[in-house]
Amino acid sequence: MPYKLYLCPTNMKLFLKILKNLSLLILAFLLLTTLEVMLLRWFPIPRTILMSQRNKEFKVDKDYQFRQVWVSFSEISPHVVEAVIASEDNLFYQHNGFDWKEINIAIEQNKQGKRLRGASTISQQVAKNVFLWPDRTWLRKGLETYYTLLIEQLWSKERIMEVYLNVAEMGKGVFGIEAAAQAYFKKTAAKLSAKEAALIAAALPSPLKRNPAKPGSYLQKRQQEILNLIPKLGPLTQPNSTEK
Repeated sequence: MPYKLYLCPTNMKLFLKILKNLSLLILAFLLLTTLEVMLLRWFPIPRTILMSQRNKEFKVDKDYQFRQVWVSFSEISPHVVEAVIASEDNLFYQHNGFDWKEINIAIEQNKQGKRLRGASTISQQVAKNVFLWPDRTWLRKGLETYYTLLIEQLWSKERIMEVYLNVAEMGKGVFGIEAAAQAYFKKTAAKLSAKEAALIAAALPSPLKRNPAKPGSYLQKRQQEILNLIPKLGPLTQPNSTEK
């Protein structure tokens, strides 16, 4: 005799109550996270989880010094924007938060057993750095996708780039382009040259291992690759850009 699912009135009430509470939780999550992203569209980011984690990791190091100075987009050299786009995310102004071409390439290479290849855009890195914690779980990756979609809808590309350049880890205790410019080249972010910006961008994948002020052969080679790529990227502006 086939099994039939039977819900008595009591079970049905319990099921509907659970469904209602779950719906309210989801709605509250959507409203709170949207409000959070909207507020951070205008205000500087006070601290990120990674910053706090690094301060805890290096607290026993007497020479450790936390450095971050928030600067507006207009106070950052255009050479920096060009360099990080060339190094990290060639299609930054064209995509909607995800570079599907790079994602597909990464999937194929990973299937073939090659070294794991990253395909995160600058938007995804902002979502991870500002709103989430640093690990590789599926939960965090799912939330990263959600926050990426939110900031792409609620922020301008200029704001996404501004936040990225202010919170990215750029050395031991060095967060953001202003702190990096002062630490490595004794100048403000507004005065960085193309070569200096390319060195900082070249070190971004491994900021704790590489020093833009004392570049080795790898950094010098990567610097030149970035400088050569910049002219090939075309105009680095958002198509039909208007502030959201």
